[in-house]
Amino acid sequence: MKIREMKTGTIGRVAGYSTDDRRYRQKLIQMGLVRGVEFKLERVAPLGDPVELRLQGGSLTLRKAEADALNVEEV
Repeated sequence: MKIREMKTGTIGRVAGYSTDDRRYRQKLIQMGLVRGVEFKLERVAPLGDPVELRLQGGSLTLRKAEADALNVEEV
């Protein structure tokens, strides 16, 4: 599942990555989006770009392309 398929307020977990670009995957990991981390989908912009996630006590805003590089599951 992708983040854009989730509803605002839903809690999810990072299940993996859908990109083969190692540098891009490393960037996501450095932002705290490691496999197994839970997050809450706080807000989605009217056109779906960007999205705001709350994880590990902070907020993270992702563009649509960054969010689509994640495979997630609802908790």
